[in-house]
Amino acid sequence: MSEKCWHIEASREVFEQLKELFPTITAHTETADKNYLNPDAQKTNPKEEKLDKTTIKLVQYQNGRYRILSWYNPLLTDLLKKFPQSKYDVSNKWWTCSIDDKQKQSLEAFAKINGYKLLWVDERKKHILKPRPQLFEIENYRHCPDKMIEKLKAVRYSEKTIEAYKGLFEEFINFYNTRKVDEITEAEIIAYMRYLVQERGISASYQNQSINAIKFYYEKVLGGSRKFYQLERPQKEDKLPTVLSVEEVQKLIASISNLKHKTMTMLCYSAGLRLSEIINLKIKDIDSGRMQIAVRGGKGKKDRYTLLSEKLLPLLRKYFLEFKPAEYLFEGVNGGKYAERSFQNIVKEAAHKANIKKNVTVHTLRHSFATHLMENGTDLRYIQVLLGHSSSKTTEIYTHMTSKAMSGIKSPLDDLDF
Repeated sequence: MSEKCWHIEASREVFEQLKELFPTITAHTETADKNYLNPDAQKTNPKEEKLDKTTIKLVQYQNGRYRILSWYNPLLTDLLKKFPQSKYDVSNKWWTCSIDDKQKQSLEAFAKINGYKLLWVDERKKHILKPRPQLFEIENYRHCPDKMIEKLKAVRYSEKTIEAYKGLFEEFINFYNTRKVDEITEAEIIAYMRYLVQERGISASYQNQSINAIKFYYEKVLGGSRKFYQLERPQKEDKLPTVLSVEEVQKLIASISNLKHKTMTMLCYSAGLRLSEIINLKIKDIDSGRMQIAVRGGKGKKDRYTLLSEKLLPLLRKYFLEFKPAEYLFEGVNGGKYAERSFQNIVKEAAHKANIKKNVTVHTLRHSFATHLMENGTDLRYIQVLLGHSSSKTTEIYTHMTSKAMSGIKSPLDDLDF
């Protein structure tokens, strides 16, 4: 009351409703990024800094990843080519590569012999990463063109992909909110990608999906030629997925008392289903005669069959008689598909009750299904079919995770006498 103003939720939905009532309304927030509203206000490019001819500047921008800036020296170039993941960025005129203790020693030796000084700079925490600007922070916010959404639907992209592309493309066109969408140049696209990586600190998957959304518009919607954008992508981490032991799966399922929740969890594990696949299962997809489950329109729009567990079938029938779903096998309180987030929360809560310290998600059940099949001697090709993988290389990750395969290998320490 003392401020004599109304306080409302700072969200896109609320701001859009206000825009309908007051078309000229603008947002003023203390946290609004002024540089975001003015794309021309760019920070100084490292390559523009003048370096002494005897200085090699090494800028660490990610853990283990560096940019190397210096005057041209063929001997230095030959050395950098030998470093892991080394690449020369033509537009910026710098090298990027991975550097650990071995490479540091090589650089120090090179600098000593050739009379150079090394300037090490850590930019990983130099700038606070910028959040994604909200609709209400941008004057004259531009929405994704209708023709892009129509094209996405015409080529049968999933609803989830359409929503992702829509949001990513809107973020892009509002970065250049004073430019006509169809006139944004290739150089500006590359500059935007660099902004996402260096100032927003986005992940590799976010960056890849963002460039895919932009390419879709300019290539598929406008009919432009296919282009390859020379981008500095974050190094992909080869992480092994989280897998539960058989005992942990048993404890997790035992911790669930609700019939619907228990049936969903057991079905997900027993058939190796993705989250979206179990949510989209329909009653007609359960074939108890052949003991199979039909997965329709899975990832990549592919259909497949997977296993229907004999132990699960009585529980599934009990659930069906009690809940009487109409179309989808698992439905919400008011009908329709069960909410993905709700099922994720169910699994996480069950893991917490079972005192499982691992980061457990619905997808962990799928990883556990595949790993346990492999440990039981199931052929890799059959597991590939059950999971719906296009390539056997995707399924081969589970060969690195089987405890039985590791148990047959002796550590060299076991042969030593103490």
